[in-house]
Amino acid sequence: MRRIAIYGKGGIGKSTVSSNISDALAESGLRVMQIGCDPKADSTGMLTGKPIPTVLNTIRDNPERTLDDMVHEGSHGVLCVECGGPRPGTGCAGRGIIAAFQELERLGAMDVYHPDVIIYDVLGDVVCGGFAMPIRNGYARDVFVVTSGERMSLYAASNIATAVNDLKSDGYARFRGLVQNSRGIADEDMLIDRAAQDLGTEVVFRLPRSPTVQRCEDMNRTVVSGEPDSEMASMYRELARKLYGTSENVSGGMRIDEADLCEGCN
Repeated sequence: MRRIAIYGKGGIGKSTVSSNISDALAESGLRVMQIGCDPKADSTGMLTGKPIPTVLNTIRDNPERTLDDMVHEGSHGVLCVECGGPRPGTGCAGRGIIAAFQELERLGAMDVYHPDVIIYDVLGDVVCGGFAMPIRNGYARDVFVVTSGERMSLYAASNIATAVNDLKSDGYARFRGLVQNSRGIADEDMLIDRAAQDLGTEVVFRLPRSPTVQRCEDMNRTVVSGEPDSEMASMYRELARKLYGTSENVSGGMRIDEADLCEGCN
C-alpha cells in the first residue's frame, strides 16, 4: 500500500492536484482512497460531484453509523472521505482530524477496502498536532508539497519540510519533494528551484497554469474525467505515475499516540 500525503498552503490548489492524482491512479486500475483533512471538507468534491457527509458530522448525528455513511465512491471508483471540522467558533480543527482518524480505525476501514494507495489531502498548517497526524504514527509514508513561487506558499513548504524532518528519526514519513502548481509569477521556476535547493529536496513535477483546470473546476470535475484527452489530463497522469513510482510500499497498522500531540489538540 502506498500512503502519500499532499500538503500545501490553503488556496494553492492542493485539492485539485490531489483529486486529479487520485482519479488518474484509479483510472489505471488501482484502488485509491482519498482522505480530505481540511475542515472546509472540499477535498473530494471534484471526484464525487457533490459535497459528502463528513466523518465528524456523521459521528455527531448518527450513533449507529457504518463505513458506508462516511466512505463514498467517486470518479473511477475512488473511495472518498472527508474528515470535516468542528462547528464554526467551537473546538479545534486539528483535534477533529484526530477524531476522524480514530473513527476510521475503529471501523476497520483499511481492512474493509484494502486500498492500493491512500492520498491524504492536508492543509499546510503543521504547527498543530492534528494537521501533523498524516505524517506521524504510521499514516503517510511519503510527503509531497504543492507550491507556487509565491512567498507564503514557499513559507508553508518550509514549515512542512521542517516538521517531516523533525519526525524522521522516529521512522515516520519522508519529505519527497515539491510539486509546482504554477501561478505565472515572475521567475517562478527559479524561485521554486532555489527553495528546493535550500530544503535539500527536488522539484518533482511542474504543472503549468491552464484554463483547462478552471473549466473543469466550474463543472465540479477533475481534469482527468472532465477533459480526459486534454494536455493537462496527460500531465496529471504523468504526475500520478511519478508519485506512485517514487513512493514506498508499506504495510502495518496505524496508531494515535495522544502524548505526541500539542496541548491545543487535547
